Amino acid sequence: MSVRVRFAPSPTGFLHVGGARTALYNYLYAKKHNGVFVLRIEDTDVERSTKESENQLIEALTWLGLDWDEGPDVKGEYGPYRQSERTHIYKQMAEQLINEGKAYYSYVYPEEMEEIKEKLAKEGKPPHYSYELLEPYNTEERKKEFEEKGLKPVVFFKMPRKPFSINDLIKGPVTFGEGAIGDFIIMRSNGLPTYNFAVVVDDITMEITHVIRGDDHLSNTLRQVALYEAFNAPMPQFAHVSMILGPDGKKLSKRHGATSVEEFRNKGYLPEALVNYLALLGWSHPDGKEIIPLKEMIETFDLNRVNSSPAIFDNEKLKWMNGVYIREANLDRIVKLSKPFILEAGLLTEEQFENNKKWVTEAVDIVRESVDDLSQVPEKLEIFLKEFELDEADEELKEFLEAKGVKETIKIIHEKILNDPDWKVETILKNIKEAMKEAKPAKKPFYMSLRKILTNSFEGPDLVKTIHLIGRTRVLQRLERVVAQW
Repeated sequence: MSVRVRFAPSPTGFLHVGGARTALYNYLYAKKHNGVFVLRIEDTDVERSTKESENQLIEALTWLGLDWDEGPDVKGEYGPYRQSERTHIYKQMAEQLINEGKAYYSYVYPEEMEEIKEKLAKEGKPPHYSYELLEPYNTEERKKEFEEKGLKPVVFFKMPRKPFSINDLIKGPVTFGEGAIGDFIIMRSNGLPTYNFAVVVDDITMEITHVIRGDDHLSNTLRQVALYEAFNAPMPQFAHVSMILGPDGKKLSKRHGATSVEEFRNKGYLPEALVNYLALLGWSHPDGKEIIPLKEMIETFDLNRVNSSPAIFDNEKLKWMNGVYIREANLDRIVKLSKPFILEAGLLTEEQFENNKKWVTEAVDIVRESVDDLSQVPEKLEIFLKEFELDEADEELKEFLEAKGVKETIKIIHEKILNDPDWKVETILKNIKEAMKEAKPAKKPFYMSLRKILTNSFEGPDLVKTIHLIGRTRVLQRLERVVAQW
C-alpha cells in the first residue's frame, strides 16, 4: 500500500511553527516514500474557523514550498477536503456504529450530565459516562420531549472496557489501560462530529497510512484507536513528534517572540531557512549537517532519527541559519525581497529604487554579508543614503588619527578625489594606494580612521566598495568636514 499522509490544521489563526514542522515532516515522509501528501481543513469549529484563516494557512504552506498532492484546491479521489463539506459522511458512519450496537443516542440534558459527574465524584469514581449510566434517561417519553422541543440527541460511542496499545514510530510502545476513559460523544446535537470522530472517519475514508502529528495529540489516540477497531478499519501507523519549547523550557508561545510562519516571513526570513531550521527541531541529518537543501532533506529524512524529547526553539540559531541562506541566495531575489523593507523605511521611493537598480543591487549585495534577516537591510543601507554626526571627541578615533601619517594620507586622498572625477572602484583603490605610498601611514590606524570618517563605524564590509557606493559627492563632504579642521 502506498504511503498517504495528511496535515490537518484548523483554520482558526496563523500557522504556528509547531504546525509548520508537522506539515514539513508529513511532506518529507510522503516525498521520501513516493507517497501522497494530503491537506485537509478541519473547520467544524464553526465559531472559530474562518475563511481568512484558511487562506492564511494555505498561503503560509505555499510560501514554505510544502506543496500538497490533494487538498481543498487540488482535486483528488478522496474529497471533499474540508470537514464542513463532509457532514453527510460523518452522519452515515455514526449510523453504522449505532446499527451495530457500538454507539447510541443520548437524550440526557447537560445539567443531568453534570449531576451524573458529581454523583460519580462523591462515590470516588472517575467521571466516566457509560451506556448503563445514561440508559435510564433515554426513555420513549424523553425522546418525545426532545422532539416536541425541537432538540436533537447526541451520539455516544460505547467505549470497550479493555486495554489498547500502539507501537508509535517515535515514542515506541504506548499502552492505554483498561477503563482509562468512559463512553464519549462522537456526534453533537447540532449534527456536527466531535474532533476525534471526524479525524478517524476522515483518515479511514482518505486511506491515510501514517499519522504524523504533535505529541499533544497522544491523549486523543486512545479514543481514535477504539474507533478504528469499531469500524474494523486498517490502523494507520502513528508517529507523535515532541513539543517545541522556548529557551526557558516552557511551551513555545508569544512571550518567546515570533511563533507564526507569517511573523517570520514579515521579518524578512527566507522560507528555505525556516524549513531547514524546523526540520532540525527534532530530526538530525545522518552526517550531522546543519545547512540542508530540501532535496537532500527528502532523501535523508527518517522517522527513526526523530528525537522523542522536546525540541528547544533557538532564535539565535535560526537567525544565523537565515543569514547563511541570505548570503547564498540569488542576488536579484534578495534585492526583490528587500524592496518592501527599503521602501517602508523611506530610504528610497519606488521610482528611485527602480531608476537606480544597479546601485541598489550592489548595495544590497555588500550589506547582506552582515544581516540575519532582510528587515535589517534598510539600517545597513543608511550609511550610503543618510548623513550622520561624526563624534569627533571619540577617543579611539582621536588616537587613530594621531598615528603616524594618518591625517596626511587622508588629506592626499581628499585632494585626489577632488581633482579626479573618475569614480570607479579601481580608481578609488589606486588613489588610496598612491596616497599610502606617499605618506606611509600606520596601516591599521589609517584604515580605521578612514572607515570611521566615511561610515561612522570602525567595522563594515569591503572599504573600497563601500566608498564607491557612498558616492563621490558624499565622500567629499564627509572628508571635507574633518580635513577642514586640520
